[in-house]
Formats: sequence, structure tokens, C-alpha cells
Amino acid sequence: MEKSITYFEKPGKENTDNLIEIVKERLVDSDIKYVAIASVSGSTALKLGDALDSIGIGDKINIINVTHHAGFKEKNKLEINGSIIEKLEDKGIVTFAGSHALSGVGRGISNKFGGVTPVEIIAETLRMFSQGIKVCGEITIMLADAGLIPVDEEILAIGGRANGSDSAAIITPANMTNVFDMRIHEILAMPRD
Repeated sequence: MEKSITYFEKPGKENTDNLIEIVKERLVDSDIKYVAIASVSGSTALKLGDALDSIGIGDKINIINVTHHAGFKEKNKLEINGSIIEKLEDKGIVTFAGSHALSGVGRGISNKFGGVTPVEIIAETLRMFSQGIKVCGEITIMLADAGLIPVDEEILAIGGRANGSDSAAIITPANMTNVFDMRIHEILAMPRD
């Protein structure tokens, strides 16, 4: 099997449109039914939904948008706007907000007492590829634990750093209790820097 990987010079939102084109190309004529996308504001998830609709496969793919959990920036508040959630729902895109699988309580412990938790080591290991690849793995764990994606089939995951998307991978998800069963089969794109 021969596959190609796109490497972006730098991470960031300027790669979003190119990444969506790569994702569209990979999904055409594939058996993949689920796309997990990290989009805090929901705008990149909307852009993806429009792109898949433009090639006639939007209704065949379940897109699940992952936003930050309540309290990530401001106590008890979500960062995503309610009107954006409605727009996503109108396109059939589910939005999920939940604790980050690769930080969560562990980061709270290390912030208060110092040291590093095993979960943070997993996150740092994935960051050796890119922040976006770490996010791809993390959101698949979160969505698997929420019962929103299957753990027995390959899905496509999209992530990035702060705004926009710059990384995509084909992953077989795993639940948190079996995290080391997760498999990253293909990296479609990621930044080199």
C-alpha cells in the first residue's frame, strides 16, 4: 500500500482550507462513516460540512464536532456560540463538549502539586508528531467514551493548534479504559514545525 502525507511548513489556521481538500479527497470512495473534528468555535466544522456537501457525500458521513469543555477559559461557560451549534445541527453535525481525555483531572493535579501524570506523558508523546495529531487521538478517545463513534472501525480525525486545522489521521478509536488499543493507521497531513 502506498499513501501520501502532506506536510505543512508551519502549524496554524492558514492550513485549514488545504486540509479540508485533503480530507475530501480521502473520503471519496472510502468506507469511512465518521469524522471527528476539533473546532472550538464550530467554524471549521461548518466549513468541513459545506465541503463534503459540495461533493455529494455530506449525508453519508457523520461529522462530530468537539469543542472545549465548559470552564476551559471561563468558569462554567462554553466557548462555542449557541447559534453556531444550531447551524451545525441544521447540517446534521453533532457538537460534543467534554473533559479532555489527555489532560483533564491529571493536569489539575500537576498544576496544583507539580510533577507529571501518565496521561500527560501520552499527550506529550503524541505531540512529538504535532499538536494536531495529539488532538486527533484525544478527541477520538473522548467521542468513543461518549458513545458517539465506534471503537471497532476506522474513523477520520481532524485537529490543530488554537484556531483552524492542520492535522488529519485515520484512527481506530479506543475507550479511555483501553487507551493503548487506539491505532493510528494513517497520517494524512500534519505540520513539520
